[in-house]
Amino acid sequence: MVLAPGLAHPHPVPPAWGEAIEVAPGILWTRLPLPFRLDHVNCYLIEDGPGWAVVDTGIGNEHTREVWEALLAGPLRGRPLTRLIVTHMHPDHVGAAGWLASKLGLPLDMTETEYLQALVLTTNPSSLEKDPYRSFYVANGLDQTVTEAVMTRGHDYLRMLTGLPHTFRRVIAGDRLIIGGRSFDVFTGGGHASEQMMLYLASENVFLSADQVLPRISPNVSVSARDPQGDPLGIFLRSLRSLRSALPEDAFVLPGHDLPFTGLHARLDAMAEHHEERCAEIVAACREAPRSGAELVPVIFPRPLDAHQTGFAFSEVLAHVNYLIRRGRLVSVQEADGIHRAAAV
Repeated sequence: MVLAPGLAHPHPVPPAWGEAIEVAPGILWTRLPLPFRLDHVNCYLIEDGPGWAVVDTGIGNEHTREVWEALLAGPLRGRPLTRLIVTHMHPDHVGAAGWLASKLGLPLDMTETEYLQALVLTTNPSSLEKDPYRSFYVANGLDQTVTEAVMTRGHDYLRMLTGLPHTFRRVIAGDRLIIGGRSFDVFTGGGHASEQMMLYLASENVFLSADQVLPRISPNVSVSARDPQGDPLGIFLRSLRSLRSALPEDAFVLPGHDLPFTGLHARLDAMAEHHEERCAEIVAACREAPRSGAELVPVIFPRPLDAHQTGFAFSEVLAHVNYLIRRGRLVSVQEADGIHRAAAV
């Protein structure tokens, strides 16, 4: 494993499936399997009176359910789960929420934007297949195969969820969640997800960062076809600056993936620098010739990609293009073939 510079990992060995490690007083760390290249998601259990509050649930498949059953029969045995706290609507975080809530009668705490976005896709998975969205992808240079792969993601999403509870308890930035008598400050951030929840326990200097701050990779930051001129990268970078101002350098970070770490400010700075480097590469490529979002994918992601990977890469590249256009470093041009391309100023 390649470790990020400037970070320390007090717990360098992750728990095995079905096991849990106490990483801070009254906070357990466990992992749930994912059938992707990123093969796990972190789940945290916070002591809550007689039981445990769950932060994120894993994907909604049989393997995840088996690991949860092992946890309930093993390290969590004898103490009930009390509530579900889901940081955002991506399936590796909310996927098993419906099953756990139904099985154990648990309430769901979630931000409204994340709950409603998940609800739209669970009730109408074909909503991503509308003609205006197809035009968006084609106009930015994607071929038909990749366009169809991207537009059927709603059905893929539905297959990774076990449904959602019909009701939820809304959490917003600035709230304080009282869990087991301790006060957790609520932060939210956009870019990777629209209103992703993060929690800070000031009494122990512990920060549950979800996917907004990860130790080795930057989370995917993508333009949505529903918001084609959106600026998710600008929103994401603004969130990083806000977290740097609000939280201490020595906070102990419990991320949604990979290892817990210290060195928060160094990591925030490194992620901002990473995106600036990508911006510089895109501007340099567009200085040679105007390029579409699809034509910029191999500039930023030179390795071979399948159709689904290309779709994610395209959406992330477009986030950088929109960011640069908004800040006057690129301009959008439409050429004779009808494709939108970006040119350097």
